[in-house]
Amino acid sequence: MSTSTQKSSLKPFSRRQEHVAKLFIRLMAALNTFVYRVSGGRVAGKWTHGEPMLLLTTIGRKTGQPRTVPLVYMRDGERLVVVGSQAGMSTDPQWIANASANPNVEVEIGPEKLKMRAHRGTADEKARYWPALCAMNADYAAYQGRTTRDIPILILDPEDR
Repeated sequence: MSTSTQKSSLKPFSRRQEHVAKLFIRLMAALNTFVYRVSGGRVAGKWTHGEPMLLLTTIGRKTGQPRTVPLVYMRDGERLVVVGSQAGMSTDPQWIANASANPNVEVEIGPEKLKMRAHRGTADEKARYWPALCAMNADYAAYQGRTTRDIPILILDPEDR
């Protein structure tokens, strides 16, 4: 079964539910980012099942201002992979568009800051990484089943590669 046609027991969000969820996500992301930075990633550095978290800073494509979001990530050598699930909402998160417009991003893992270059994963890259991402966090498969959009992955490579 393709990654975009998996079934889920989750129902699609209504427009109102998406609006409320986006506000909640924005508030929780700000709190998580603050706690992560204050603690050097010792607190808020793991997600619900122990998945590692990083902070991704992109440059807003409209504002030109830095925008930081906490994300679960998977490591593949020096490469990092993050998922633009947004809990299966009908649109991609803004950081996906920001990274597409300006692929030079900064990643914080604990106290370490890394300059990286981002690209949206191709269909082949998603097919390669998706099973491992879903094994790490089963919610991703449920989120994909909730939405008709193909949930993107973002590949982060060291800037000097």
